[in-house]
Amino acid sequence: MSNVKEPGTLTEQGKEIAHNMAEVFDISSQIWQRFLAGQLQEGTPKHPDPLNTWPTFAELYRTMWDNPQQVADKTIEFWAAQQQLWQNAMLKWLGSKDAVETLDLPHMLKPDRRFAHKEWTENALFDYLKQSYLLTSGWIQDTVGSVGEMDPKERRKAAFYTRQFVEAMNPANFFALNPEVLEATATEKGENLVRGLKMMLADLERGKGKLLIRQTDMDAFEVGRNTAVSPGRVVWQNEILQLIQYAATTETVYARPLLILPPWINKYYVLDLNPKKSMVKWLTEHGYTVFMVSWVNPDERHGQLSWEDYIFEGASAAIDKALEETGQKSLNLVSYCIGGTLAGTLLAWMGRTGDKRVASSTFFTAQHDFEDAGELQIFVDEHILEVVGEEMEQGFMPAEKMANAFNMLRANDLIWGYMVSNYMLGKDPFPFDLLYWNANSTAMPARVHRFYLNEFYIRNAFAKGELTVRGEPVTLADIKGPVYHMATREDHIAPAASVYRGAKEMNKAKVRFVLSGSGHIAGVVNPPVLGKYQFWTNDDMSNPTLEDWLKGAAETPGSWWGDWDDWLKVRSGRKVAAREPGAVLGAVEEAPGSYVRVRFDRS
Repeated sequence: MSNVKEPGTLTEQGKEIAHNMAEVFDISSQIWQRFLAGQLQEGTPKHPDPLNTWPTFAELYRTMWDNPQQVADKTIEFWAAQQQLWQNAMLKWLGSKDAVETLDLPHMLKPDRRFAHKEWTENALFDYLKQSYLLTSGWIQDTVGSVGEMDPKERRKAAFYTRQFVEAMNPANFFALNPEVLEATATEKGENLVRGLKMMLADLERGKGKLLIRQTDMDAFEVGRNTAVSPGRVVWQNEILQLIQYAATTETVYARPLLILPPWINKYYVLDLNPKKSMVKWLTEHGYTVFMVSWVNPDERHGQLSWEDYIFEGASAAIDKALEETGQKSLNLVSYCIGGTLAGTLLAWMGRTGDKRVASSTFFTAQHDFEDAGELQIFVDEHILEVVGEEMEQGFMPAEKMANAFNMLRANDLIWGYMVSNYMLGKDPFPFDLLYWNANSTAMPARVHRFYLNEFYIRNAFAKGELTVRGEPVTLADIKGPVYHMATREDHIAPAASVYRGAKEMNKAKVRFVLSGSGHIAGVVNPPVLGKYQFWTNDDMSNPTLEDWLKGAAETPGSWWGDWDDWLKVRSGRKVAAREPGAVLGAVEEAPGSYVRVRFDRS
C-alpha cells in the first residue's frame, strides 16, 4: 500500500496548522472590530496631537535644516558603517574566517535581553537584522541628540519620542522578523498565536477598545490575602485617607511614632508587598510604632479636593491622629515620591509657623526642585495641561492615563516585551507581586493633579520661593530639623541629581543625603536580608552637584535600611511598652482597610 498522499490532501499536522491559522484569522477579525468599536465610542479626538509633539519636531527639523554639513557628515558616517556591516554579514554567510563576531561601529547600541535567543547571534540573517537595527537606532538617536543647537527641554523631548519610535521598530516586535516567535509557531503549529490573540482580545475587552496589557497574573494576588498583610487596624479615616496603625512585634517600642506618607499615584502597599520585602514589617521588628496613610482612590466625588486639602485634611490631620493615639507631642515623618513633595510643602509651612509636631523627616526619592525633573517633565507643558484638564472633566484623572505614561518611560520592558511574550508567544504573564502592585493603579483628583503639574513641573514654584500655603509664602529653606534624604541612582521618575539639588536647598535643616543603587522602587524596597545593591554616603553637602558629591562618597554594599535605622533610632526617644493599635482612637476596621481595595483601572 502506498504512503503517498493524494494531491490536495493534508497530513494531521497540516490540518492542525490550518485549523489554528483559521482561528487566528477569526480572532484577529474580532480584535479589529473591538478596536474600531472602541475608537467610534471615543469619537473624534479633540486634540490630534495630545502630547504636543509637533512643535518639538518642527524645531528639530529646522535645526537639522540649518546644519546641513553636520547632517551630511553623520549620514556619510552611517552609510560607511552600514557598508562595513553588510560586508561582514556577507563574510559570515560565506563562512569566511575573516568575519568578525561583533563589529565596533560608531553609535552602535549594545544588544539587550530582547535579543537573547540564540538565533539572533547564530543565524547570519537574524544577526544582520539585529546589528543593522542597533546601528540604525543608535545613529538616529545620536543625530537627534547632537545636531545643531536646540532648547535643552525641546531636545530632551525630541530624544524621548525618538527613542519611543526606535524601540517600536525593534525587529523583535514583528512576527516575521523574530526567530523566537517563528520557532514557537512552527513547534506549536500556531497554537501560541491562538492563545496570544485570545489574550489580546480579552485585554481589549477590559480596556473597552483600548489595549490594557497585562504584565502579571492578576488573579495570583489579592490585597490583604498575600500582599499588604502586615497586621494592624485602621484607627481613623476621612474622605481623603485611612490611617493604619500596625501591630507591634516587639515587647517594647520607641516612644516617638513614625508616620509614612506614601505617594497617591500608586497604592501604599509597595512598602508592604509581602513579609520578605515589607518595610512595614522590618520597621515594627526594629521597635517602631508605624502609622501608614492609605489614600483614597478618588472618583467624581473628590474633584474639588485641593493640594491644601491633602496637606491639612490629609497629612496634617494624620499627624494629629497619630499623636493623639500615642500620647506624644511629636513624631518622625517619612514620605515617598509625590508624598514627599507634599510633605515638603507641609514642613515648610510648619517651619514658617513654628509648628513642632515633626521631630525629624525622611524623604524617599522625593523631588522639590523641578528645574530638571527627568523624563516625566516631557509630558507636561501648557498645551498638555489643557488636554489633561479636559480629560479630568469628571473630577479625576483616570488610573490608566497615569499608568500609560509610566509605562512609556520603560517601553522596552513594560510594553514591547509583553506584546511579544503575551500576544506572539502566547505565554501567560509570570505572577510577580511588584507588577501586580504596578498594575493596581489609582486615579488622581483633578484639582490636586492640575496644581501639581502646574506649580511644580511647569512653574517650579517651591524652589523659586513662589509657592504659598494658606497665603503664606514657603520655600525649601523653611524646612528645619534633621532630614534623611535618599535618592536612587537609576531613578527614571525622580532623578537623583534633581533630588540632590532639592536637598541642598534645605539649607536650614541638618540633611543626611544617601544615594542607593537601582531605581525608584527596587532601590527603596531593598531589605537587608536580600544583600542586593549598595549605597553611598557623604556628609559634605557643600558639593554643588550630585556628581561632585559622589566623588567624595563612601560606597557600602547592601541595603541602606540599616544606615537609616541608625539615624532614626536616636531620634525616636526612649523605649515604652508595646502599643495596641486603636487603643485610644478605636478601630474602624482591620488593616489593610477598604480604601486600598478600590479599583478603577478595569484590570
